[in-house]
Amino acid sequence: MLDLSIAHMDCDAFYASVEKRDRPELADKPVIIGGGRRGVVSTCCYVARVRGVRSAMPMFKALELCPEAVVLKGRMSLYVEVSRQVRALMEELTPAIEPLSLDEAFLDLTGTTRLHGHPPAVMLAKLVKRMQEEIGITGSIGLSHNKFLAKIASDLDKPRGFSVIGRAETETFLADKPVGIIWGVGVVGQEALRQAGIQTIADLRRWDRRDLGHRFGTMGDRLWHLARGRDRRPVSRNRPVKSISKETTFHEDTDDQDVLDGHLWRLSEQVSARAKAKGLAGRVVTLKLKRADFTTVTRRHALSDPTQIADKIYRQARALFQGLDRVGRCRLIGVGLSDLVPETLADRSDDLLDPGAGKRAAAERATDAIRARFGDDAIRKGRALR
Repeated sequence: MLDLSIAHMDCDAFYASVEKRDRPELADKPVIIGGGRRGVVSTCCYVARVRGVRSAMPMFKALELCPEAVVLKGRMSLYVEVSRQVRALMEELTPAIEPLSLDEAFLDLTGTTRLHGHPPAVMLAKLVKRMQEEIGITGSIGLSHNKFLAKIASDLDKPRGFSVIGRAETETFLADKPVGIIWGVGVVGQEALRQAGIQTIADLRRWDRRDLGHRFGTMGDRLWHLARGRDRRPVSRNRPVKSISKETTFHEDTDDQDVLDGHLWRLSEQVSARAKAKGLAGRVVTLKLKRADFTTVTRRHALSDPTQIADKIYRQARALFQGLDRVGRCRLIGVGLSDLVPETLADRSDDLLDPGAGKRAAAERATDAIRARFGDDAIRKGRALR
């Protein structure tokens, strides 16, 4: 264990943990972050998860499962600030940090034992201890010899977990695990593997590398390596962000146009918030839909100028949605922003085809300032309530 140095740190129920920190009277209560009764669950604490509440579940369903839950509006600007505080603590351990989102990151502590006087395992235990004492939130650590296994380990014993997967035990540990444990193998991927007779990691290992590649393309070669616990990807601090996206999987399939439109706005706001937090903007807006039959539809449109404004992202995503020949019942909807550039190159010119765009962008900037001072719920658009 003392030789392992690749870690994955994941904050426990991040948004809900921040809210409980600021409202100690909620410590033992089920807390849900999300919209009103007609909205959906953004995230929830572990007390609510025990009752069956899950992200993207309709709020009325969540409240049926957990009627005593305390429902709170999200405060994204606060979560971004707390994320920066956590990042500052990680920076004291190593410069090799690869953030995945506001609440999780990979860390490479190779060669830091002499610097800190302790092996990585000890320093990581100190990290989560400091997070709780100095910031007031908890996290779970996964420690191993590569990123794939570190990510798996961090999910083994949440919350407040610290799990280790050593080199010698790697293949034995993985053998009986379902293929769904592999990061990136979702419902559709699992079904494709199941049709090939592959349900566990041991099943994967029985396949020849060439045969996997022939059947599943580049994914097949990746699966062959990961089934053996092999992952050569480095922890990259400067890995360029290629896109920013956010999607929601519905607890129940829906074709309600108002519900879908409300999600388009919320997702556009979240993509915009992430872009602003990273100082980025994008030229290409992407709409993603997954229908009830698991078919996926993706549409993209290149803007004349890059943007990070939620209003512009939403209007383009809505136009893509309205341009679809058939929508049907949906199980997932997503919005993305790509072809990223620094924010200094964004939203600099007026749109001749939309004279009101400049005023709406200025109003959004003013809204950002109000939320930064008074909280994300200080001002909201009506369409966000759908």
